[in-house]
Amino acid sequence: MVRFPIDYSDRREIGRTGEKVSAIGLGTWAIRDYERAYKTFIYALENGIDNIDTAEIYDSGRAEEFVGRVVRSFGRDRVFITTKMHPSHLTSRDEVLKAGRRALQRLGLKYVDLFLIHWPNATMSIAGQVRNFEVLIDAGITRYIGVSNFDKWELEEAIHATRKAEIVVDQVHYSVLHKDPEEELLPYVIENHVTIQAYTPIERGAVANHPVIKRIADGYGKTPIQVALNYLLTRPRVIPIPKTETLEHLKEILGAMGWRLREKDVEELEKI
Repeated sequence: MVRFPIDYSDRREIGRTGEKVSAIGLGTWAIRDYERAYKTFIYALENGIDNIDTAEIYDSGRAEEFVGRVVRSFGRDRVFITTKMHPSHLTSRDEVLKAGRRALQRLGLKYVDLFLIHWPNATMSIAGQVRNFEVLIDAGITRYIGVSNFDKWELEEAIHATRKAEIVVDQVHYSVLHKDPEEELLPYVIENHVTIQAYTPIERGAVANHPVIKRIADGYGKTPIQVALNYLLTRPRVIPIPKTETLEHLKEILGAMGWRLREKDVEELEKI
């Protein structure tokens, strides 16, 4: 196991932009009750979370529409917005532009902060799709670009392919129960100043039933979900993006910040 220094900050830099966001963001996949979620997201933004993730394929665009509504209510300049493009649009710069503009229409916004390739397009070279994707910055559709579901080697190729922009984020599946990124990807992003956005960080609630996580949580007076999120917060360059639409669950998520697991407990969780 690679040793990672514990990160004690509750603000995380996006790539090497100098721009920092809350160490936990909110995801929008599979929202069932948008009215309930709206109240929950506004509460989150009022209580320190300032970054939201979405994608064009989430609920056929309804999730982007929802994010736009939330952000327009709270204040555009106070929220860092990430969305993701389906890889089928990457075949040309023109197709990328069309898809990017459609996303902005759904969001009802003039730009997003970060646009990601949702996963690699297997019919194209990484270099080709990344260079097409860069047009989003030239057009003012996004401030930054990144990728999602790229392994270490794909990320490395993407970084080397850019001509004008930098790849600032790789969004991947990462949790205390799914540590694949720690083998190669996490050391690489730390070295190269790329940020990981960790999706499914509580494994749809499965972390709450793990006996080791539960025992460690009891020792801190925290919940297993808070411990599972805090484990990711100990890692440099990592921003977990759990999904929630209830106020109760959001308050639990907020309770994962403001403290850190002790090193001995981190080491025990690494063994799971």
